[in-house]
Amino acid sequence: MTTDSSLEHKIVANNDPIKKIPVEVAQEILRAVANIEYGSIEITIHGSRVVQIECREKIRVNQSGPNRKTLKS
Repeated sequence: MTTDSSLEHKIVANNDPIKKIPVEVAQEILRAVANIEYGSIEITIHGSRVVQIECREKIRVNQSGPNRKTLKS
């Protein structure tokens, strides 16, 4: 992926007009997906713009012992 901040990704969905997503926003979404092992990512949009990316990571606890995933900083 390019790091040129002047470029924008164009996404077309259901024959809607082309929506532009700034590269920085697309990179943040991809970073969130790459860094989560189990859980969900919620993207909040206001006025056709991404305003928040929320990550909820699930930690599975083994019932037979204290083994659990170490939290990331």
